[in-house]
Amino acid sequence: MKNINKEVGFNIRKIREDKGLSQEKLAALADLHRAYVGQIERGEKNIGLRNLEKIAKALKINTKDLL
Repeated sequence: MKNINKEVGFNIRKIREDKGLSQEKLAALADLHRAYVGQIERGEKNIGLRNLEKIAKALKINTKDLL
């Protein structure tokens, strides 16, 4: 079974980089701490649904696209 935290983190990082955003900019847009965004992208944190939704909105994508 795949590690869902790493998979979601990879998806967030890829989309963020494709959009030319830094972790700091994404964190500001999502109203989250930059270090937290980094931990999510590395699969170190178990992201909550509300924060997943915040990141999706900041990236201007559907939440399901991060899963």
